[in-house]
Amino acid sequence: MEAARLAQLGVVVEPEIGHEQYAGRLSIPYITKTGVVDLRFRSLNPAVEPKYMGLTGAETKMYNVLDIDRAGDFIGVCEGELDTITMSSCIGIPCIGVPGANSWKKHYTRLLADFERVFIFADGDQPGTEFARSLARELPVTIVQLPEGEDVNSMYVSNGAHYFRDKIEVN
Repeated sequence: MEAARLAQLGVVVEPEIGHEQYAGRLSIPYITKTGVVDLRFRSLNPAVEPKYMGLTGAETKMYNVLDIDRAGDFIGVCEGELDTITMSSCIGIPCIGVPGANSWKKHYTRLLADFERVFIFADGDQPGTEFARSLARELPVTIVQLPEGEDVNSMYVSNGAHYFRDKIEVN
């Protein structure tokens, strides 16, 4: 609950006019020093497609950018906002994220260039593996490849925070 509060997650109960398609979805704000710069919406019902929706015309942005300033000499990168929240708030590893494996933009690399260590937490699927490899061509990173079919949330639920801390040798 605390992680959801800190990330300012909410469920759209009474959508604004023209935003009825977001009713009943989880609202995920993209927050910067200046405030909320974007919103994405996740279905709470796995059978409902699309799983994620964004505001019409919004450009893809990096998620959880405030962790860049909070981080010390290392930072993590996740695919997906909820994995990023889990990594940052529940596991305690500062982390930024992108909304999908194909969402990385070249200029994001500059934001991570000054970190001594950058860890990519790669989902255990082909897009996750390709995402991690593409970042490794742009930055000196350490790839933490998750098992087939797993992501940060599933590994956290089944193995706890120590699984990730052990992988990056942070305790």
